[in-house]
Amino acid sequence: MKIAIVHDFLNQYGGAERVIEALHVVYPDAPIYTSIYLSDNLPESFKKMDIRTSFMQKLPFLKKHFKKYLPLYPMAFESFNLKEYDIILSSSSAFAKGVQKATGACHVCYCYTPMRFAWDYDNYIAKECFGNLERQLLPFVISKLKKWDLETKDRVDHYIAISDNIRKRIKRCYGRDSSVIYPPVNTGNFKIARKVGDSFLVVSRLNAYKQIDIVINAFNGLKLPLKIIGDGPARKSLERSAASNIQFLGKVDDIALAEHYAQCRAFIFPGEEDFGIAPVEAQAAGRPVIAYAAGGALETVIEGVTGVFFHEPNSESVAKAVRRLMEIERSFEPRKIRENAIRFDRAIFMREIKEYIHNLFSDVINSSGG
Repeated sequence: MKIAIVHDFLNQYGGAERVIEALHVVYPDAPIYTSIYLSDNLPESFKKMDIRTSFMQKLPFLKKHFKKYLPLYPMAFESFNLKEYDIILSSSSAFAKGVQKATGACHVCYCYTPMRFAWDYDNYIAKECFGNLERQLLPFVISKLKKWDLETKDRVDHYIAISDNIRKRIKRCYGRDSSVIYPPVNTGNFKIARKVGDSFLVVSRLNAYKQIDIVINAFNGLKLPLKIIGDGPARKSLERSAASNIQFLGKVDDIALAEHYAQCRAFIFPGEEDFGIAPVEAQAAGRPVIAYAAGGALETVIEGVTGVFFHEPNSESVAKAVRRLMEIERSFEPRKIRENAIRFDRAIFMREIKEYIHNLFSDVINSSGG
């Protein structure tokens, strides 16, 4: 059985790229097809992979302006010749699911979300920094992409969603059923500390839509110590609004990050994410999570056992949740919190993906001696 892995783009290192790393371990001989590959932005592990790019790789200014080539991505993926492969395993939040397969081949899509800019346009525009001309042209471009997205939804034989949250979105947007396999988290990188500090912790890219501002406003009033790890375009404005009890640490290395997770009083997750890796990492270090009750956090955090929720996206709701956690924090057991995180371990993801593919094609695999 010949397998090809297809991924939207390899231009930065995040949760989706961790999935590619794990898929490469499961299927080390499978080539990885993608629109563009910026090797300097990715770990050394990617240099050992058989990565095959589209014609877009030759376009200028990809590092800064890859989003401006939006209309070309469908053509890039339709240009791939995948006729030699029995199984296409796409890793997609936009375009990779649109590849064309050979007759009799099977396409399994690991879906992070249906195309966000097509199905959640207003929020997408709010999160991106586009000029006036781009904002005028985008509705036309997005309408074409949404049409293509719908036309290609049935090129996929089987959808796997990253969370139950996304399973429901796939059903709503595509009318398709899907299974759920949670994305991989390297829980082994995090340990329970013998001593915990008094600072609360946020780990996030500092964009306006991440809702870090409501945490800052809450802690301005609470006067409790808060550490913020991460960088981004909103950092300066967030720093200006923060009181002296709030410390911005910028980017830190993996060792320092693990230490901050392990020593924080609690981790705060104010945004709505499709899954959300950071709350799982904090729990892997045995620390409780204060999370906005929406999106993937509802599947990774257990109220009263591994954390508490707040239900309104405002500073008052955050402050109330912080006070509630402080009232019950002695009831949290670090080992139980970590046990919850282990459900999302990288090894479990790899096992479940392998079992899923094997079960789909067991007859063929067995007859070929696989």
